[in-house]
Amino acid sequence: MRVLQVITGLGVGGAEQQVRLLLRQLRVDGAVECDVVTLTHPGPVAEGLAADGVRVTHIGMAGNRDATVLPRLTRLIRAGRYDVVHTHLYRACLYGRVAARLAGVRAVLATEHSLGETLMEGRPITPGVRALYLASERLGHATVAVSPTVAARLRRWGVPAHRVHIVPNGIDAARFRFDPAVRHRARRLLGLPEDACVIGGVGRLAPGKRFEILLHALTALPNQCVLLLVGGGPEEDALRHTARRLGLVDRVIFAGERPYLPPLTVPPRTPRAPHDPRATAGDGAGAGLPSASELAAARTLPALLAAMDVLAAPSQEETFGLAVIEGLAAGLPVLYAACPALQDLPPSAAPGARRIASTPQAFARALYHLYAEARNGPQPQAARLPQGTHRLPVPDAVRHYAITRTADRLKRIYATTVAGTHATAPPPADTGPPTTTPAPAQDRTTPNAGGPTSLGVTP
Repeated sequence: MRVLQVITGLGVGGAEQQVRLLLRQLRVDGAVECDVVTLTHPGPVAEGLAADGVRVTHIGMAGNRDATVLPRLTRLIRAGRYDVVHTHLYRACLYGRVAARLAGVRAVLATEHSLGETLMEGRPITPGVRALYLASERLGHATVAVSPTVAARLRRWGVPAHRVHIVPNGIDAARFRFDPAVRHRARRLLGLPEDACVIGGVGRLAPGKRFEILLHALTALPNQCVLLLVGGGPEEDALRHTARRLGLVDRVIFAGERPYLPPLTVPPRTPRAPHDPRATAGDGAGAGLPSASELAAARTLPALLAAMDVLAAPSQEETFGLAVIEGLAAGLPVLYAACPALQDLPPSAAPGARRIASTPQAFARALYHLYAEARNGPQPQAARLPQGTHRLPVPDAVRHYAITRTADRLKRIYATTVAGTHATAPPPADTGPPTTTPAPAQDRTTPNAGGPTSLGVTP
């Protein structure tokens, strides 16, 4: 089966990295062959896909209203003779569905990664956005929701229930397995002492993620506590300004966007003095420059999670909460305000996670409790802050969201949709994620408005 994945961009983001993980897994049995088209912004994930052997084409979209993308995308789809066109993110869903229908593709589906109650992809949902979404949704055959929470929102919007399929996000848990040596190296390169208490925040630096709450909470915590923010986005300047205003410059690290895997190239960095918490991931530390391989390893999300002691997620509006699951896979205790991935499971599935109010006071209290108990006395395992090389056991929730499950579920929907039986006989697992646990998963371009640009295939 030939499938074309169409996505708005391929920078480092949750949806983008999820597509890469899915394609790696779909290639395992060879039943599904995927190519990828990005409308704009081919970035590190595009390079990673190309390194995996996936053909990635940048279609060169100049802006939201660049209608010239339609004939280019239509010709590409028609020439590829694809059985399925699968779209991701709002702009790609609008243009991709229309182009697929113009090209005569039999099966068209979309994954809804980012539909919140009031925000979509971090932006307010206006009546116009909703109307365009629903109009284009009718051109497809199925819409995939990443959680039952998103599926319920789609149905409330008016998407027919038989067209909504639930395929939760997946995780390659082995990639996040804790390694004390990785923790030590990442902390050294960040300039962090081993006895620092590192509070982590992972996600796009956008208003909806509410990372300013962690900055305010940090003011009520001991100086030994440091905040490590992993991600990039439009709020970075505002967050840096808030850190300066609160006197936290020496206690906050902005690590930037970090992929699962090391980048293909590692730019040189200027070393800083040891134990300078203002160092960013990839900076040198100590007497000499680290090697390129050390720099590359420290720039990945798993390495930065290994450097943390607790993950904090203050966002009130999530569609899945993948960062929370990744934190649990790394053995971290997690404090979160919203995480449909856990809210759809019994509490026993993630004893190391705790839901709290999205306020500075609530996060400060919970973080201080973990900090004080870790240093002053024993606590039950579910509440204990990891120290040094200690980590919590990986909970059932992580195994529940194995990427192998996600890929298997998606393959069934592809087959059902191509066969034309999606409307009358939806797969039996449509009401939620499966309940059995399979084996774990195996482990430069510039915009070109004139036409598509292939990023190549690695032999």
